[in-house]
Amino acid sequence: MSNPAQTVPSSLPDYITSAKANPAQNRGAWYRNVAPTYAGIFLWFIFWDSMSGNGLSVGGLWMTLLGVVLGALICHFLFYLVPGLLGMQTGLPLYVVGSSTFGAAGALIMPGFVMGALQFGWLGVNAFGASDALAKGFSTPALYIPLCILWTFGAAFVGLKGIKYVAAVATYLPLIPLAVLLLGLALFGGSAAGYTPPAAAEASGGGMKAMLLMISIIVGFFATAGAAGVDICASSRDRKDVSMGGIVGIVIAIVFTAGISVIAVAGALKSGASVPDNLMTTALKTKLSPGLYATIMIALTLAAFPSACFSSFIAANSFKTVMPKVSPYLSVGIGAIVSAVLAITGLASKLPSVFGLIGASFGPVCGAMAVDYLLSNGKWNGPRAGFNPAGWIAWALGFIVGILPNPLLPASMQVNIPCAPVAAFIVGAAVYFLCAKMGLQNATIPMPAAPAKQD
Repeated sequence: MSNPAQTVPSSLPDYITSAKANPAQNRGAWYRNVAPTYAGIFLWFIFWDSMSGNGLSVGGLWMTLLGVVLGALICHFLFYLVPGLLGMQTGLPLYVVGSSTFGAAGALIMPGFVMGALQFGWLGVNAFGASDALAKGFSTPALYIPLCILWTFGAAFVGLKGIKYVAAVATYLPLIPLAVLLLGLALFGGSAAGYTPPAAAEASGGGMKAMLLMISIIVGFFATAGAAGVDICASSRDRKDVSMGGIVGIVIAIVFTAGISVIAVAGALKSGASVPDNLMTTALKTKLSPGLYATIMIALTLAAFPSACFSSFIAANSFKTVMPKVSPYLSVGIGAIVSAVLAITGLASKLPSVFGLIGASFGPVCGAMAVDYLLSNGKWNGPRAGFNPAGWIAWALGFIVGILPNPLLPASMQVNIPCAPVAAFIVGAAVYFLCAKMGLQNATIPMPAAPAKQD
């Protein structure tokens, strides 16, 4: 068995040696960075608007809400906490911290390139939802394709300019979806407790199905954001900041946004409103005047623009790292074209498939990183040479498990695996542990200078 503490006389790639740890003076309290960053993700209306469609008509209100709570806890404790602690301890970015799990060469691909590439999938989802809402808000379907193009390339440009430009468009816009959620709760919440699903759904064990569906969709949505906890928590001062930031920004934010959306739709259905797609915004349409509804949809769309810019920013940073000789305007421009095509063709509208792909990709990443952290006694182990076999075997097997039930696969290849993103995490974690015990970990390479550690 190889010794994790062993070193080899091999040089580190430039992306690791040039990385600078975020110094203590640049860090702040959880309510200034971690919590608002994550809460902003869940206030995105594309997330909460469709939540009730994943379980309400299958298993009823209470099992659907239980799935929301369990999904929130899984996101925090399994997918976020270890990456967050690693980011706090080292102050280093994800692609450097990931070199312990996937190797100094391997981390450029996973999580480096893959993280960047998946962000263009997110940008496509964002562009689809925003362009569709705006076209409906203005009652002009012909606007849809031009809006898809303008949205993707506008967000890509802002993301390329840097985080200060992204922050400039994100200061007050999250208040809009917060107000809309509270409006939905006020209009429909009082009737929600009386909602019951169709009798056929209850008779077929729909409650358990509803709970598992909610967990799967929430975790799939969150998977890349969990790994990004390394970058986000590099601004945290200590373990308390990491923990509190996650409890408030992830657990409470998920329960608040997804929970209110589910309650509002249940109340609307109980009151006799026609909500065939189980979207909260559709429920609002049954109560509001056409002018007010159009105004709300336009406002929700504008509030979604910062998240599109943030996805582009992460993608740009990833591509600058893994392809330093390629102009970021070219690499991000090509990615934006892909995003626009996904939005225009409607492929980005298949949210369960998109979330499932992301969960399958990053579930085993988070699982392998968690075990690597535990085997290193709760510390960052440092970069490993080359492509670390344990990490790559764990990812490959976890990805296969996570992708098997995805509708993106031909029907003949699909296998029903409940909570596939969570299953991918568990397989990735278990396989990494077994590989480590079998000696399939490459030797570590000493850093030129130890990163700043926090207690």
